[in-house]
Amino acid sequence: MAPKSVSTPAELPADDPRHAARATRSAGRQMRSRLLDAASRLFRERGLAGTSISDIAAAADAFPSQITYYFRTKEALFVEAACREMLYVARAAEEAALQAHTPRDYTRVLVETVTATDSVAFFTEALTLTRRRQDLAPLVERTIERLHGEGMRAYASQIERHGWKSLRDPDASSRRFWALAVGVMVEGYAMGRSAEDLCEEMLRVLGDQAATRPAGDAARLHLVSGREVSDSESPDGEKSP
Repeated sequence: MAPKSVSTPAELPADDPRHAARATRSAGRQMRSRLLDAASRLFRERGLAGTSISDIAAAADAFPSQITYYFRTKEALFVEAACREMLYVARAAEEAALQAHTPRDYTRVLVETVTATDSVAFFTEALTLTRRRQDLAPLVERTIERLHGEGMRAYASQIERHGWKSLRDPDASSRRFWALAVGVMVEGYAMGRSAEDLCEEMLRVLGDQAATRPAGDAARLHLVSGREVSDSESPDGEKSP
């Protein structure tokens, strides 16, 4: 007797309820993405007050009711769009910095990528908005923690890869980087500084983040749980025999 065929998700007929549910979820994700794309562009061009729900709907080829369905309010859409842009620029900076071979080059590439866009300023507006709208604060908090966590992992990976000596804990370095980025860029935008000026100011304030180890240094250090441990030392702090 031939074995019975087993249906897989890809083989579900179009009229199967599960197929319809999957199609609905996919369409929903695509619509949210379109609305966020349109909102990000308009908010950055016109600001929150200068952008209406109708403007965003028209730019996304959607209905205003779809914005309220997916995001509830214009302010919630603003915060989510700003958080998404912040994570995008962080990812772009980390990917660009992968090609750096010295600590200074690594820091410069990160800073150049971040200061070349207004994503940090956009995110700062979202931070300010949540001061009055605490219901929107959890998304901002999650975004900040993700920035710090992913930044720490990327930096620690580069230290391990190149054998650099970090001048401070990677978590502290990541948090310091983003805190300075927000401060320098808010001040710079208020004073009308160019992206090049913002970059140089941030590099000046950051200073050196790590140092290159001398050539032939056999006792290369590795990062273990936020501290440096030499090859001759086990992770629990005991010297290897």
